[in-house]
Amino acid sequence: MKEKITKINRTLFELETGIFMFGAVCQVFMLLLKDKGAYSFGLWIGILIAAVGAFHMWWSLDRALDLPERAAVKSMSTHNILRYLFITLALIAVAISGIASPLSAFLGIMGLKASAYMHFITKKISTLIYGEEVLPPLIDEPAEGQDM
Repeated sequence: MKEKITKINRTLFELETGIFMFGAVCQVFMLLLKDKGAYSFGLWIGILIAAVGAFHMWWSLDRALDLPERAAVKSMSTHNILRYLFITLALIAVAISGIASPLSAFLGIMGLKASAYMHFITKKISTLIYGEEVLPPLIDEPAEGQDM
């Protein structure tokens, strides 16, 4: 299981973990509501949309990094519009169908934003699974005796 998880991009893993943690916390509060089923279903639809949106964000950014600057900007803009369009259409579909609460679906989608704010928590979970992150030094210092 650990090998499967560590193949996933670490930042994406942290974002997805935060989204699902947010969903679990919100679910506790959904149990206090009168219409638990519709609100809970809407919440988890929103969480699923947020998780797919996070994956798409990572995928499109990873793809754009290999492109020249102008093409990268165009690609990211196109993918941002597609992602927002998908989210909007999904919320409209939930609202029209009446199968779940669109308000709680929107709350679930906001799990993407909440996850970004929970980075200090998800980073600790990531460190437990992936190990300590080793980053290269930001500035290469010249070795002693070398002139610039």
